[in-house]
Amino acid sequence: MLNPFPHLLVYGFFAPTLLRVAAALVLFYVAYFLTTKRHELLNTSLPLIGKPQLWILRAAAAIDALIGLSLLVGYDTQWAAILGAVIAVKCLIWKRRYPAIVPLSHIASLLLLVICLSLLVSGAGAFAYDLPL
Repeated sequence: MLNPFPHLLVYGFFAPTLLRVAAALVLFYVAYFLTTKRHELLNTSLPLIGKPQLWILRAAAAIDALIGLSLLVGYDTQWAAILGAVIAVKCLIWKRRYPAIVPLSHIASLLLLVICLSLLVSGAGAFAYDLPL
């Protein structure tokens, strides 16, 4: 079957860029959640560390925001995609046991995982600092 819009295939290089921006926005949302709901999160008991301290929440929010920023500007995209996939897997695992500390649903976590794995194999796309060699 013929492609109904063949002229749009020229812009295929922008597809990873759209995926990068979407994943970055989700990670910014996770960081925002960790900073705004910190009083509720400080009262939640976690398996290995018990009740988290404030610096742990701030560090987690900063890491999520830095990974999101790296994806947004396209700097070290593959490393950021790997770390984003780890965050998505963490959200998938912890959502059932600790629903109060994970802001993403199972479907959103799964989509973030797929986007990050797609960015890992497809590259950074347009407007990125990563250059394919």
